[in-house]
Amino acid sequence: MTRLRTLLFLPALCILVPALALPPQTPVPIKNPAPPAAAEAKPSPTTPPPAAHPLEKADLAAFFDGLVPLQMERSDVAGATVLVMKDGQELLKKGYGYADVTKKAPVDPDTTMFRLASISKLFTWVSVMQLAEQGKLDIDADVNNYLDFKIAPAFGKPITLRNLMTHTGGFEEVLHDILIVDPKKTTSLRDFLIAYQPRRMYPPGEIPAYSNYGVGLAGYIVQRISLEPFEQYVSEHIFLPLGMKHSSFNEPMTAELAPYVSDGYRATTEKPALGFEIFQPAPAGGVSSTAGDMEKFGLALLNGGELDGHRILKTETRDLMWTRQFDTSDLLPPMCMGFYQTWRNDLRFIGHDGDLIAFHSMFLMEPTQKLIVFVSYNSAGSASRNRAELLDGFADRYFPAYTALPFQTFPVKELKDIAGNYQATRRADSTKLAISNPASQGVASVDKDGVLTLDLDKDLRGHTRKWKPIGKDLWQAEDDQPRIFAIRDSSGKIVRLAVNFPGVQYQRVPWYEHKTLIGVSLAVSLLILLAVVIASLIRLGRRLFFRNRPPLKPQPGTEWLTIGPRVATFFWIIVTIWLVALSVNLQNEALPSFPVIQRYFSLMNWFSVLAVFFSIFALLAGIRAWRRTDLRVISRVKFSLVAAACVFLTWYSIHWNLIGPVHRF
Repeated sequence: MTRLRTLLFLPALCILVPALALPPQTPVPIKNPAPPAAAEAKPSPTTPPPAAHPLEKADLAAFFDGLVPLQMERSDVAGATVLVMKDGQELLKKGYGYADVTKKAPVDPDTTMFRLASISKLFTWVSVMQLAEQGKLDIDADVNNYLDFKIAPAFGKPITLRNLMTHTGGFEEVLHDILIVDPKKTTSLRDFLIAYQPRRMYPPGEIPAYSNYGVGLAGYIVQRISLEPFEQYVSEHIFLPLGMKHSSFNEPMTAELAPYVSDGYRATTEKPALGFEIFQPAPAGGVSSTAGDMEKFGLALLNGGELDGHRILKTETRDLMWTRQFDTSDLLPPMCMGFYQTWRNDLRFIGHDGDLIAFHSMFLMEPTQKLIVFVSYNSAGSASRNRAELLDGFADRYFPAYTALPFQTFPVKELKDIAGNYQATRRADSTKLAISNPASQGVASVDKDGVLTLDLDKDLRGHTRKWKPIGKDLWQAEDDQPRIFAIRDSSGKIVRLAVNFPGVQYQRVPWYEHKTLIGVSLAVSLLILLAVVIASLIRLGRRLFFRNRPPLKPQPGTEWLTIGPRVATFFWIIVTIWLVALSVNLQNEALPSFPVIQRYFSLMNWFSVLAVFFSIFALLAGIRAWRRTDLRVISRVKFSLVAAACVFLTWYSIHWNLIGPVHRF
């Protein structure tokens, strides 16, 4: 959610019963073959030193006390809460900084409730599997069987709960009303899901596209099948059995627990707190909890679904939920059932991250080491690198063992197959958000030495990573452990890139959508039209303020633009001004105001329609100019340039939905 403004404008991550234990509905993955025998192996430089620090309370406290306050100072973070457990023993549970800067209220790890955003999804999936255990849900059945409204048909295949758990339902991204602070503007879970049902971009079970809507859908199914409000169901069937007394899905918070909720800070801790961020749909991001309560949840999961005699899942269900369900290569972290894996060194963490505007959290467990690592920050400054920095530092210090794969040498010509522009599979194609797609693309290129760069991928220092092959179509960062796997279609062409986060892939962009081509064309078109506007205003000013001077007359063979092209030009410039104004409005607001955004879109819609209409006259004028023998070449070129600019902007506004339903974004 911290990239909400970017997404909007940059001009926006188990089944118990044998009858349900069916094989995962995943596409046949293109597995990574062994590198050719002739390939020259070079040792990877990423192997960390073998000596591990003892994982004990004193050393751990020193490590976190050195790192977390430094992060808070650097990133302007008001407060943080941290938990580390090993083998059921609490090694560190601590609060840092303030839950309320104004009152100087310190963070208490047992009672200060942080907004955990997408970590909420784990509670939703546990709820789904509880009902599956009781035979009330079939996770491989059409979700429409459990709804009182319908998910629109597409691709001739139904969506299942298993698809939703692996984020392979195929939904496009929607952001309308997903985050608000005014409780009066909330809608019921059912109404939200009906009003903002996304278009389906991919066939179910084939391509991951992380979806909050899909999790909201699962939460509503829990509500319908259990006959309990979702918030009440989770409270009675997970929180109460585990003794999680400071955890809740209520938005806004109940009067009983409201005093315990940490404030969240948007831009700087010097400014007032943001307010309680209400996430819609709640099953995807509405939970508030503490480090102490997340300890209980983690212990129950590590212990096969039971804590202190209270069972929330059967062990076989927990095992199934932690089983690899969707992947593209055995050498990349997989998506499990609602949980996803995060790899560092030889550790295989499983859990989830969570992001709102102000709160940024991480909840991970490592089953073989019986580890729990949880951290949550209450300020937007922590969004970029704090969690990765903390996890990498923790793993490198206490579990440095790492089985490195050697770099391989392949013909550079083969490696260059990966070059091109890519965009995330989690995106919007049919809504207003699509206008940000060109700016969000990444460009992959391979140099003469066979080193790959992807310009959007940065390391913790902010440097663009360099990647080298460690197998056929498999790349690893030169000085780190992340990997990229190139997915080919049946013809052998690379069509997508899989990365360490299994909930999203990167899809090759067609040439006509490349951000450089679009950016240059957009800039040139607007400059041409701006020149027309300036010239028109100069002539108008001359007529108004220098009436006594003779009017300007074009030279023989020269003709000024006719009224149609000039009106089209003015309308396109007005549309551009409104886009810039909306971008500035979003930058200046702590939270986006969706009604305001909708009004901007409504105005842009009308101006764009008028601009397109008058662009027809600009195109006709451009064609006629070349049929007239009395015009100089420069006049013909002038009419043609204006016509070309108007035609491009017409295509741009239609292709990226600048013209279209104003409520869809």
